[in-house]
Amino acid sequence: MKKRYIILSLVVTAFSLQSCFVAKKYQQPELENSDQYRNVSTTDSATLASMPWEELFTDANLQNLINKALDNNLDYLMAIERVNAAEAYYKQGKMGYLPSLSMSANGGHYEASDNSLTGIAAGGNGAEYENYQLTGTISWEADIWGKIRSNKRASQAGYLQSEASRRAVESSLVGNLASAYFQLIALDAQVDVAKQTVTNRTESLATMKSLKEAGQVTQAAVKQTEAQLYSTQILLLNLEENVNLLENTISLLLGQNAGTIVRGKLDDQKITAELQTGFPAELLRNRPDVMVAEYGLMNAFELTNVARSNFYPSLSISASAGLESINFDDWFSTSSLFSNVIGNLTQPLFNKRNIRTRYEVAKAQQAEARYNFQKSILNAGKEVSDALYSYQSEQKKYEIQKMELEALKKAVEYSEELLNNGYQNTTYIEVLTARSNALSSEINTIDTKFQQLNAIVKLYLSLGGGWNRK
Repeated sequence: MKKRYIILSLVVTAFSLQSCFVAKKYQQPELENSDQYRNVSTTDSATLASMPWEELFTDANLQNLINKALDNNLDYLMAIERVNAAEAYYKQGKMGYLPSLSMSANGGHYEASDNSLTGIAAGGNGAEYENYQLTGTISWEADIWGKIRSNKRASQAGYLQSEASRRAVESSLVGNLASAYFQLIALDAQVDVAKQTVTNRTESLATMKSLKEAGQVTQAAVKQTEAQLYSTQILLLNLEENVNLLENTISLLLGQNAGTIVRGKLDDQKITAELQTGFPAELLRNRPDVMVAEYGLMNAFELTNVARSNFYPSLSISASAGLESINFDDWFSTSSLFSNVIGNLTQPLFNKRNIRTRYEVAKAQQAEARYNFQKSILNAGKEVSDALYSYQSEQKKYEIQKMELEALKKAVEYSEELLNNGYQNTTYIEVLTARSNALSSEINTIDTKFQQLNAIVKLYLSLGGGWNRK
């Protein structure tokens, strides 16, 4: 009866002390979000980030590449394994409230020395005996100060942080692949322009030689035209080299050996989605890097709770029961039963400042995590503002460059026609200059088209898109 009262008293004490929970509850820091986007005001909660990447990038070849990368990219596969590891720790953390249970069995034959305490007790003739034991032990720590609960929440935050990191890797992979794809097809378009220019300048060189024979131009004009042809051939080689290198880069993203990439045409790329930014607060729910930073703050906050709880006493209860006998034949008889219950209340007094050091380190790490979270919010606003301005700027530049290119093509056409017809006021220098300017303008126009597409990719990622699928 007395034993029952002891056990009951220990259990009641443990549950009563749990009401003394001292761990603080996490609250998200208050942030100023109203002016987070520069020169942008929105009253629409819709955001480009909520659109699955399959709907934004409609090129079938690009979609196939992204799907392949999500299956084979090694960085992404490693991120998935990190999530699996964090999930295992989280599952372990959820079991913190439960008692530990163990079972042991042992048996042996013992011979004691004549001079040992056991030997002397046996009359100095030595002691020879056997002992068999089967024991079950259960132990449980009361969560008085919220230490176990905080550990559980810390492991949960760690798991969510790893999942957000996986999303960040996925988003980055989708964005990098889309950007590289658009750059590749832009290079294809520039290669086509360079090839056509080489053909045209080869023909122009033949024309200049004929004009030289007719006495309309000098040998210098022929050599200038020849040099311009060589310059274009070098440009073509550089562009083809860039194509090859970029294909190798994309192959690496796909998790495969370097090879040719199946792709479409730059002129076929059309992104018709409305580029809505949504409210700045949406960044907290959409951007994986912001989520990583906040879950890191949550983890540090809960670990600070754990460090604080170490200043207070801990209560644990353990109980053992089993069978013990010196005779194997009597091992499993009722007379071999034994049991015990032990309550343990431990208060740290002096441990070389270890507890205070861990607490101060935890507080400093929590403050660092908070600053990192605030920095991630500021960086997110900057990237959205940058991407919006870049897209608007590239749109304007593209329209102007198209007009510039059209004017330069006309200039080439008129100057060549005048030179070929022997118009005296037109020199071969004017023709060469017009051709050079037209080629540069066409190459730049294609690059601006790529920059326009790339700005959409950057805006999509900056708003937190890229990890959500259909």
